[in-house]
Amino acid sequence: MVSQGAAQRGQRTLRAELALETITADPASPERVRRVLEQALVLAGATLAAVYVSADDGDLLCLADSAGLPRTFYGLRESYPADGHSPAADVHRGGRPVWLGPRELADRADAWRAPALDAHPVPDVHLAALPLRDGAGGCLLAVSESPGGFGADDRACLHLVAAAVVPPAPAAPAEGEALSADAFSLAVDTGRVDVGDDILELFGLAREEFDGRVETFLGRTVPEDLPSLMSVVEADHLSLGERELEFRVLRPDGPPRWLRLRGRFRPGGEGRPARLVGTVADASTLRSDVTDVARVQRLAAALATAGTVRDVSQAVVSSLRVPLRADRIALAELENERLVVTVLDPPEPEAWPELWRTEWRTEWPDAPVRAMPTLAAALREGRAQIWPAGTPLEPALADVGPGGLAVLPLPADGRMAGACLIGWDTPHDFGPDERALFTATAGLAGQALMRARAFDAEHELVGMLQRQLLPRRLPKLPGAVAVARYLPATAGLEVGGDWYDVIPLPDHHVALVIGDVQGHSTAAATLMGQMRTALRAYAAEGHPPDVVVAHANRLLMDMETDLFATCCYVDLDMEAGTAWCVRAGHPPPVLRHPDGSTGTAESDGGPPLGVVTQADYPMTPLRLLPGTVLALTTDGLLESAESALDEGLDRLAHGLSVSDPAHLDLVADALLGDAHRGDDVALLLLRYDGMAVRPLREGWTVWRVPEAARHARRFSRRTLRSWGISDDVMDAALLVVSELVTNALVHTDGRVRLDLALINHRLRVAVTDASPRTPVKPTDLGWEATGGRGILLVEAVSDAWGTLPVSGGKQVWSELPSAG
Repeated sequence: MVSQGAAQRGQRTLRAELALETITADPASPERVRRVLEQALVLAGATLAAVYVSADDGDLLCLADSAGLPRTFYGLRESYPADGHSPAADVHRGGRPVWLGPRELADRADAWRAPALDAHPVPDVHLAALPLRDGAGGCLLAVSESPGGFGADDRACLHLVAAAVVPPAPAAPAEGEALSADAFSLAVDTGRVDVGDDILELFGLAREEFDGRVETFLGRTVPEDLPSLMSVVEADHLSLGERELEFRVLRPDGPPRWLRLRGRFRPGGEGRPARLVGTVADASTLRSDVTDVARVQRLAAALATAGTVRDVSQAVVSSLRVPLRADRIALAELENERLVVTVLDPPEPEAWPELWRTEWRTEWPDAPVRAMPTLAAALREGRAQIWPAGTPLEPALADVGPGGLAVLPLPADGRMAGACLIGWDTPHDFGPDERALFTATAGLAGQALMRARAFDAEHELVGMLQRQLLPRRLPKLPGAVAVARYLPATAGLEVGGDWYDVIPLPDHHVALVIGDVQGHSTAAATLMGQMRTALRAYAAEGHPPDVVVAHANRLLMDMETDLFATCCYVDLDMEAGTAWCVRAGHPPPVLRHPDGSTGTAESDGGPPLGVVTQADYPMTPLRLLPGTVLALTTDGLLESAESALDEGLDRLAHGLSVSDPAHLDLVADALLGDAHRGDDVALLLLRYDGMAVRPLREGWTVWRVPEAARHARRFSRRTLRSWGISDDVMDAALLVVSELVTNALVHTDGRVRLDLALINHRLRVAVTDASPRTPVKPTDLGWEATGGRGILLVEAVSDAWGTLPVSGGKQVWSELPSAG
């Protein structure tokens, strides 16, 4: 009976008393402790609740059971010395509760946190430690991620939970004692296992053919169930107290059989090995799947590793659809009074109500909450609601579950993060175990959804910052098409250092650049921007590819940074279809030839940028026929922990070989479809089509002789006449040639070169010399001045003129129409 004083307590405390009284009514229930701990999650807002009890020798407090997120998520240990200074030990000895905030936890981290996490910051959480009921020994630990920690009502509920916990009895006899027919005892260090006769029968083994190895049982398990089973029997996962799960074993004479394992870890000591002890039984003789607490634990483990909102949604839907035998499940975020659906199962629009289909804006619908007042009321109340078959509901909800509907509001940090809708087509009977599953799922999913939403927002910000450091758009190229893609890593929120660039150069050359700065940090992103700018500047100065990369290497060495960078630089002549490739510690380009064959551009490379001051970067020639696709990428697309670089290059080559180069955007998307997202990925593709009209070009080296200008004019006249240039245009061009050549000979030293080009009915005259000084147009020219009129004449007769840096010197150019 509830005490009379309960009438004056908060509504939540009353609910806690009622729930705990119902759970503890059956003292023989094997799930009693776990279900009591789940009330700490639901009623006190805890994300983890764990029970520690005294070991047989009294020296240790060992983890006996837990609910919620795995204890490793926060760094809790599997055991604490009973005479130590951990919160668990203090409560065990003193018998009084302890409430610790983030600052106190950080100050006492050495006493309670796992040593393996010393290099990581202490999580910003609150910890409660409470003694168990009188005479029971041990303590209850609860963790809250709420900024204010546990409030008054939360603390009252935790006191009730601690008083209701009865430490679990050993799951199986100790080593050396007789095993019951359904029990097992596994030595963690050796993998040797003792089992009862019933277990052997369930696995289809005779006693005489069993070799005592746990691998024998694993070999008879359905492969899809092995990961979950290994999570129980492997030593790294034996720290969660009571473990429970279902798995299937293969049978030669029928379909796989469902078995249920319950186990508990027993620490070793005094020469005794650590053991996992427990029982295995036929699942068909036990309660329904929907009441399986192991499913809640597996959901908690899945949510702990779910990074994005989509990952969280998929984990929740996967954990509920099959055990509940539901026909529809939808999980949605709540944004500005609209339900933004993140996952639907089934995903087809026709499986959902008409209102949902009219709001189908993108991949999933976006439904207003005001159109579903029943749902709005459930969200305001904040607890799971169910409506059996025949309940009058608005069409938007009634059609989701004509045979029964459950709505799970997903609360987190004092607000509503979203909702989960579960519907059945045929009349469904809602049992008490299903209600408990709804409550536990809602609490876990709400917290996970908020974390994932923050992750998605920060990840989008990181991606936006990265994209700001990359070209906004690629230039249009004569005789080629280029596309690029960048994918930020999903593991972590730090900015990466991958980049790409397409740099138009004079004389129909184009430079393709792709690179990767070491690490993922703001420093890496900053250095990436500096290297991209430097390479673009050195290329614009007219240096050959090896000099461009060498200059970038020296610049990085002078910056005195600890980071290095790799890059691949390709200078492509669009007129000739030839290219020079330079690599600095970067993967080579991959070519797809017009006939569909592919190959890696085997080329010698130099060291990464920023490693060796005096480094050589050899140039390798490439030949591109019209229709050739050139692919440059970073190692994020090529290699991972499971794939070597050579395998990644082969995979990229195969993807290019089966693609249609006519649609280069689709090719890029397909190549990134299976990209490993543990690292940034940059991809640059260029399809070389060849120029429809190739320019006419002629060049002349001007010797420093007294009649050099006359020789230059004679060469120009002969060339322009062969090109069919009209006389009036030719006269203007010869005047430009005379002035530019004379200026170069008079004002500079070294080699002088004259180049003529006819491009798209435009005549270009260019004179190159060894001086970097740009000619200056006079601003005030008196009648007595003897120089300075040449540049004014060039400007007067030209449509356009200017200068370009060319590898330490300059090029002065003038353009004229080819027809007068």
